[in-house]
Amino acid sequence: MSSAKQTQISRKLARDLQERAIESVLFLAALSSVATTIAILGILVYESIIFFQKVSLWEFLTDTQWTPLFDDKHYGILPLVTGTLVTTLVALLVAVPLGTIIAIYLSEFALPIVREIVKPALELLAGIPTVVYGYFALLFVTPLLQVILPDLPGFNMLSAGLVIGIMIIPYVSSLSEDAMRTVPAHLREASYAMGATRFQTALRVILPASISGISAACILGISRAIGETMIVAIAAGGQPNLTLNPMEPAATMTAYIVSVSLGDLPHGSLEYQTIFAVGLTLVLMTLVFNIIGYFLIKRYREIY
Repeated sequence: MSSAKQTQISRKLARDLQERAIESVLFLAALSSVATTIAILGILVYESIIFFQKVSLWEFLTDTQWTPLFDDKHYGILPLVTGTLVTTLVALLVAVPLGTIIAIYLSEFALPIVREIVKPALELLAGIPTVVYGYFALLFVTPLLQVILPDLPGFNMLSAGLVIGIMIIPYVSSLSEDAMRTVPAHLREASYAMGATRFQTALRVILPASISGISAACILGISRAIGETMIVAIAAGGQPNLTLNPMEPAATMTAYIVSVSLGDLPHGSLEYQTIFAVGLTLVLMTLVFNIIGYFLIKRYREIY
């Protein structure tokens, strides 16, 4: 066997070894994310089982009071769920319309230089610490709302939801704009050829064609809003309150977890175990929204 052929074989073996090593590293990286998710779910399920051995699931799901830290103990998750959903709904009413409008502007109307300035500026919003957003809601947004609504209490879900909506605008606008820019150019050209304006094309062609990406952006926004902690802990109040009125104070699931985790409750006590039951409920809620988003994306992707 000639030396040239031996060199070629050696290079091929070295290249194969390198590819296998890279493949192994990538596999371990993917496996680590899956293992981390399984470990988190395992801890939540294990600790929640201990909790539900002492508190019935029916009481947990139907009781309208959540007072595990008081003498008159109740373990109904509904007040925390409603507080979480109300703040999330307020946030979505802010983020989805504004994020979609910004995405349409950046994708279809903005000059390249404007897009290069506006998009990074929007993404800076995602880098601001949430504790700063929390005090912004408490010290600026709430007093501003009290000028319009004099009876608005100092802690309320409305200001917290509005600021959460501002915080998740970059997630919605960035992903939506990316989805709109992937729409094939021939769809735009066909619309212009039919006499449509740029606005009509954006609204009636680009928006429907990119609805799967916009749906994914909205689901990401929902997950981000549900999991927000510091804003609601600072601005929404810490008292569980079963209400759908955003102008009232209430506690969310994340805020309750933080308040108990930082307290002096002994590990292993029933009061401490409540945070795992609440955390498992939060994970399941996020999972449900993601499953809904998956089927929405799949359906619209099949249509368009």
